[in-house]
Amino acid sequence: MTTLFISDLHLDEREPHITEGFIHFLKTQARDVKALYILGDFFEYWVGDDFSSPFTKRIIDALHDVSQHGVATYIMHGNRDFLLGERFCQESGCTLLPDPTRIDLDGTPTLLMHGDTLCLADRAYLRYRRVVRNPFIKKLFLSFPLRLREKIAQKLRRTSDAYTRNRDAMLMDVEPDEVIRVMREHGVNRLIHGHTHRPAIHKLKLEINGKPAERIVLGAWHNMGSVLVCESDGSCQLHDIALNVGATSSG
Repeated sequence: MTTLFISDLHLDEREPHITEGFIHFLKTQARDVKALYILGDFFEYWVGDDFSSPFTKRIIDALHDVSQHGVATYIMHGNRDFLLGERFCQESGCTLLPDPTRIDLDGTPTLLMHGDTLCLADRAYLRYRRVVRNPFIKKLFLSFPLRLREKIAQKLRRTSDAYTRNRDAMLMDVEPDEVIRVMREHGVNRLIHGHTHRPAIHKLKLEINGKPAERIVLGAWHNMGSVLVCESDGSCQLHDIALNVGATSSG
C-alpha cells in the first residue's frame, strides 16, 4: 500500500486556500493509504494545546476522520510548531514522532527528520533553537496567558520572516557532510526531510550497507501543495498538488 509524506504546510487562517487544499487532500488522496507522515511545520505557529479556534478544530477533526478511516497518521515537530503535544495528538488521532525517527519503509531503512538540525551553517537559528526547545523555557512559555503567548508567537513569526528574507539561501540549506554523518549513524539508505522548501530527490554518491543512498526533500505548501508518494515496491515520487479544490497534478 501507499505511504505519503508531507511537511511545511504552515497552516494559517490568513491562507485559507492551503487549509482547503489540505482538507481536500485528506478526503481524497490520503483517504485509503497505509500511512501519512507530517514532518514538521504543519502549523505556521502553535502556542500550546489549550489554544483552540474554529480554524484549528476543523483541521484536527479532518485528521481525526482520516485516522479513524484506518490511515496511520504521524506528526513530527518543526521549528514553528514544536509545542504540539499530547492533547493535540489525542484529539487528532496522530502519533507524535521524535526527530529523528528511523523506520523501515517497504524494506528500505529510512530516516525521517524535519531538517532544521541539518543546516549547520545557520548558527544563529541553531542557537535560538537550543534556547526555545529547553524544557524550562517551554514550561515557562506555556505558563503565560494564552493571549500573551499569541502576541509573542506573532512577533517571533515576523522576526523569523524578516530573518529568512535577509539571509543567504546557502546558509539555510543542509550541510552535505552532516547529511552523510546522520545517515551513517542511523544506518539508513534514505533520508526524508522538509524545512528547506527545496523539493528534490538527491541520489547521493555513497553507499550505506552496500546499497545506494538518497536524500528526499519535501516541498512547502504555498501556491501548490507537495507530497512524496512511496509505493510498496519501494519507489518514491514527489508530486505537486493543486490547491484549488478538486484538481491534482503531478510533477
